Order: sequence, then structure tokens, then C-alpha cells
Amino acid sequence: MNAARLVRRVSALATRVPPSVPSLALRLALAVPFWKSGVLKWESFPFAVNETAVLLFEAEFRLHLFGSAYAYPWPAATAHLVALAEVALPVLLVLGLGTRFAALALLVMTKMIQLTVPDGWPIHLTWFAMALAILVYGPGRIAFDHLLLRRYA
Repeated sequence: MNAARLVRRVSALATRVPPSVPSLALRLALAVPFWKSGVLKWESFPFAVNETAVLLFEAEFRLHLFGSAYAYPWPAATAHLVALAEVALPVLLVLGLGTRFAALALLVMTKMIQLTVPDGWPIHLTWFAMALAILVYGPGRIAFDHLLLRRYA
């Protein structure tokens, strides 16, 4: 089999995949790293983030703006809000509920993470691209958003 024929065959197979399948894959792929990070921050959900998470926002994480590094204001409150978002938003993504809102929030979080850890841009770019695709194209048909729109629209 020559290369051109193989490319045509793979292309024909790829066009048979419903758009909802890659949409679901994007939602799951974006949810995983944020969920893992969020779960690591909690000592007892939803009441207390662990001391390490607070210390990271006090001493380690810095916003790199205009050539300088600035500390996050209210590190304990910031740690709690970030940990809550990192647990709640992936759940919304996986369920496909409030999907565009969750994708937008994770897009903003990704930008903040990039400002905090500038050297992590290769993975942050991947998260940004996934969140942007979900925001633009929506959750697909395998989502509660789709069911709600069909029922109430």
C-alpha cells in the first residue's frame, strides 16, 4: 500500500468519528491535570487546604509581571479559591455542565499559572489550546449542556 492510499484511508476513517468524541476527549484531558492539582491541595475538602498549598502561595508562587515578581495577595484565601476551582471546574467539564463557563475559567487560570510559572509554557499552551477549543466549539453532544439545551431551548 502506498503512502497516498494510506493517507486517504486514514482520512476517510477519521471523518466517520462524530465531533462529540474529540470534544469529550478534550474535556477529559483538560480536567485531569487541574483535578490532580486541586486534590493535592486539600487536607479535608471543602474546609481546609493543606499547609503546603498555603506556603506555596506565600513563598513560592509569584506573579511575573512587567519584569518583576509579585507575591499573591492573601495567600491563604488564594490557595482556598484556587483549590476549590481546581476541583469544581474539572467536574463540570467531565459532566459537560456549564462547559463553556468552566473552560473560560480554566483558560483564565492557565494564564495566571503561566504568569506564575513562566517556564511551564509548553504544557500551559496545551491547556490553553484545549480550553479555547472547548470554549469555541462547546461540549459536544455527550454532555449535560446538550441535553439541557435540547430539552429547554
